[in-house]
Amino acid sequence: MCLAVPSRVVEIDEVSKTAIVETFGVKRKVSTMLLNEPLKVGDYVLVHVGFAMEKIDQEEAKKTLELFKELFPEELQEEVEGGGTEK
Repeated sequence: MCLAVPSRVVEIDEVSKTAIVETFGVKRKVSTMLLNEPLKVGDYVLVHVGFAMEKIDQEEAKKTLELFKELFPEELQEEVEGGGTEK
C-alpha cells in the first residue's frame, strides 16, 4: 500500500525543481519534477517518497491531515519530536 501525505509548500526553488514542504511542523525538501501545474507558496501537494505527486485543494488537505492525527497520534508525535530536516 502506498501513502501520500498532504504537505504545505513553504519555499520553492525553480532552478532545482524542488520545494520545501511542511507537514505537522516538520519541513522536508521534495522534488517537484512530477507536477504538471505551477506551484506557489501556500499550495498543498501530496508527497510520496520525496516527490510532490499532485497539487490538491487546501480544504481536502486539511481534512486528510486531521484524519492522520486521529489515526496515528503516537507516530506523528515521534516524527515531530525527531524532527524532519530542511535540506
